[in-house]
Amino acid sequence: MASDLSEAIRIFEQEKGIPRDLVLKTIEEFLIAAYKKKYGTAENVIIRFNDEETEVTVFSKKRIVEDDDVNDEVLEIALNDAIVYNSESEIGDELLIEINPKDFERTAVQSAKQRAKQKIKEIQKDTLYSEFAEKIGEMIIGYYQREKNGNIYVDLGKIEGILPKRFQSPREIYRPNDRIKAIIHEVEKQDSGLNIILSRTHTDFVKKLFELEVPELYDKTVEIFKIVREPGYRTKMAIYSHREDVDPVGACVGLKGVRIQSIVKEMEGEKIDVLKYDPDPREFIKNALSPAEVESVIILDEAKRQALAVVTDNQLSLAIGKQGLNVRLANRLVDWNIDVKTIEQFQEMDISAETKKAVSALFGEEESDEKTEEITRIDELPGIPERLVELLQQHGIELIEAFLSIDTDKLAALGGITQQDIESIKTIIDENVEIVEDSDDQKTSETKTEASDTISEEEDEDDDEGEEEEGDDEEEEDIDEDDFYECPECGSKITADMLLCPNCGVGLSFEEEDEDDNEGEDDKDKN
Repeated sequence: MASDLSEAIRIFEQEKGIPRDLVLKTIEEFLIAAYKKKYGTAENVIIRFNDEETEVTVFSKKRIVEDDDVNDEVLEIALNDAIVYNSESEIGDELLIEINPKDFERTAVQSAKQRAKQKIKEIQKDTLYSEFAEKIGEMIIGYYQREKNGNIYVDLGKIEGILPKRFQSPREIYRPNDRIKAIIHEVEKQDSGLNIILSRTHTDFVKKLFELEVPELYDKTVEIFKIVREPGYRTKMAIYSHREDVDPVGACVGLKGVRIQSIVKEMEGEKIDVLKYDPDPREFIKNALSPAEVESVIILDEAKRQALAVVTDNQLSLAIGKQGLNVRLANRLVDWNIDVKTIEQFQEMDISAETKKAVSALFGEEESDEKTEEITRIDELPGIPERLVELLQQHGIELIEAFLSIDTDKLAALGGITQQDIESIKTIIDENVEIVEDSDDQKTSETKTEASDTISEEEDEDDDEGEEEEGDDEEEEDIDEDDFYECPECGSKITADMLLCPNCGVGLSFEEEDEDDNEGEDDKDKN
């Protein structure tokens, strides 16, 4: 019996994975249940194992009473009967009498045995659940056992795992006894047993494969930022390095691609793009669209995370990928909505002129016939306070040229405008307008552009011709120099049909003098 018990304990402990103390406790409960079934109570039963825990003994504890005082034979024993077991027995003592388990009734044994099996099954389930629940997300290796309804049952040693059809790569075909490498995706405890759900399509499966092949990933020198995957077709993985002397992409690819080739082989030829993570979304989007070469990335709406990738014609199909797979994975990787266009398609899009000009400059295609838009009015200056615009308009100063032609002291004398206001306006003009000298030594202003360092300027070749505005294809008629006069207040040019000076706002009137007094000149009087 000792050898049989020892062998049973070994089987439960090693093969079933049940701890030894739980096996012993189950045997004890089994014997107690059988004793109770036979004698109707278990309050006086004692179970003892020997020191090697290879043998078990069942005792019935009885109290010694007078021969005529025995009321319950299960709990009491007469003195004369007790002396047979122990000659030193006395009334009031307790005597342990060994019970042979073979004396138990067959029904009692079967009932206890059934309860013990159920108990062992529950213990085994709990033990395996605790073991595998701690391994969720880890790699495990098993062997193909059988297939049912597309689900593959994998032998994991202690238990059978399930590789559902939805977690199988469409590229892979399995045969009996094939070695299957997968990650533990989920552990389910059910009445029928324990379900270990495996997966080969999860992104963590790719991560674990790389950690096994790339030491830099295992020791955290190189870390994975994010992995996106279309199982069986393509995987994109963004990585970065904590050390400047370690190239993250090179570490994952390996010398002559030896590291990544073994991973591609395990994934049955699935394409893998290993790219460098960049905190700049423009650079990250460029990298994410690999293997396509992206010329430029334009952020259309940062709040909505919308971006436009501009590529050459021969890179468009590569950037989009078969059935849009490449750009779809790139969207998920960078978490931006990416639209891919060629340069020609981009130029036809209805977006801001500034964005188009910036991209055109990047490609060296800035249109030479387009004129730079001028800022001529003060209210067109970016960042100019409305209060200052209204104050200057009240004094008839609307043009930048007019503002710059007035002395600082005269500006300060205007009501409501401080010296600080004047300096603020001049600073805004300096930041946004380029001041150039024309042929008459008068100041003109043109807009600064971010796309180019040059300023487009048109000068009249003829001093007698009027100034021509940029972007206008029609020439103005020549105005005779004799038709111009000077404002008596600020010296700006005026004509006879003006009632107010466009610069300083002073009222004007014109009177014709006698030819004898002053021939060919007009007087300019203030109202």
